[in-house]
Amino acid sequence: MSQTANALIESYYAAFNVGAMDTFFSLLTDDVIHDTNQGSREIGKQPFKAFMERMNRNYKEQLVEMVVMSNDEGTRASAEFVVLGEYLVTDEGLPEASGQKYRLPAGAFFDIRDGKVARVTNYYNLEDWIKQVSQG
Repeated sequence: MSQTANALIESYYAAFNVGAMDTFFSLLTDDVIHDTNQGSREIGKQPFKAFMERMNRNYKEQLVEMVVMSNDEGTRASAEFVVLGEYLVTDEGLPEASGQKYRLPAGAFFDIRDGKVARVTNYYNLEDWIKQVSQG
């Protein structure tokens, strides 16, 4: 079961990295819970889609150095990775964008149900990201 869970999370991030949003969203339950980093909890694919549209507009990111782990039952998983990014368009409430590049350690925690992602909770150090993009 854990191999199946790991494969699901690896597919989720592979779709993210190539911008295959239809595939990305097909790996989520309809009632997916998305806990944004230091932000709100959103429930359902539609809010997640709106979030990803904003992210894809404002940032260009690739996730590398991926390590995926899961429990024996395949119901919980986590991923640790590095975000290689470029800040393209100013995001509301954040520093002004001018194409700044950043390298940011990050992680995510998942609940898995019926072979799909039912919850994703993302974490990265926002202060580190702000420091990197503020330096230009």
